[in-house]
Amino acid sequence: MQNSFNRIITGSIFFVFTIATAIIGYMMFGWTLLESTYMVVITIFGVGYGEVKPIQTPAERIFTISVIIAGTSSAIYGMGGFISMITEGEINRAFSAQKERKTISSLENHVIICGFGHIGQVLAQQLEEVAENFVVVDYNREVIEVARKCNYLTEEGDATDENILTKVGIERAKVLVTVLASDSSNVFITLTARELNPDLVIIARGELSSTEKKLRLAGANHVVLPASVSGMRMANLITTPNTNDFFQHPEEQNYLNDLLKQLEIQIEELSLADTSTLVGRTIKELEIRGKGAFLVVAIRRYSGELISHPSPTLMLNKGDVLIVLGRQTDLPQFARYYRLNRLLN
Repeated sequence: MQNSFNRIITGSIFFVFTIATAIIGYMMFGWTLLESTYMVVITIFGVGYGEVKPIQTPAERIFTISVIIAGTSSAIYGMGGFISMITEGEINRAFSAQKERKTISSLENHVIICGFGHIGQVLAQQLEEVAENFVVVDYNREVIEVARKCNYLTEEGDATDENILTKVGIERAKVLVTVLASDSSNVFITLTARELNPDLVIIARGELSSTEKKLRLAGANHVVLPASVSGMRMANLITTPNTNDFFQHPEEQNYLNDLLKQLEIQIEELSLADTSTLVGRTIKELEIRGKGAFLVVAIRRYSGELISHPSPTLMLNKGDVLIVLGRQTDLPQFARYYRLNRLLN
């Protein structure tokens, strides 16, 4: 590809140089600039309209022959590089795709990752570190290109389609991990995969706790609920002796947020404004209104008292700061709707 590009550049430079030299040469024979330019164009491009002026002297004839040879050669050389670049690119892509299909068809006891979002990317990195064979499946072409740049084996398509799963060798795979953001898609993929390979180990992601039962009924061996896992982790941090220190150090919360971002989750501090409709409500009512978008892991009272793992019946007061754990996409919207001031960036 680089050689072809160099040919295009070289041919173009030589072509322009030939034109400039030819125009200057004809002007030295006493022609005007317009006459010289016109003569060069019809000579190099072979238009055949006839000479502007009669070419009678041997010097003029030899010079014209040189212009024809140099101009035509440089044009052909540059065009050849352009054609070569196109064909080489297409051929390389075709060979790469064929090689990838051949490699996938030869895989056995491999892992299939359905979905290449944040969780899928972290999973792929971990599998790569332990030299585990895996294939990434995603319907998003841009996402697939990201995976290909990492030199991962990929298949572009909808993982809910059994033909796509068959292409990536589901009947020979040992594990399928479905980590799409949609619970319904993960359930459908689990159903399809279980039907195609009864011995397959299926690990599925669930956003809502109510989805866990459906995923297990569909055939999932293991169900991972990122929000619950993170919530339990946070609860452990809160119940440790260093809880107060943790919440007093924003840099530690920011560090934890960086880790949680990989799961599309974040920790947030929300202050109840005086006008918030949540004042006077209980924690349980708050979480119901949140529709599972977050968990309240602690409350800091206006007096400075920190209440970890608050009771569902605990009443919310003006000036309380809620420390919650939830999805990045839902928390800002919830905060705006209930007039909660975000204290962390």
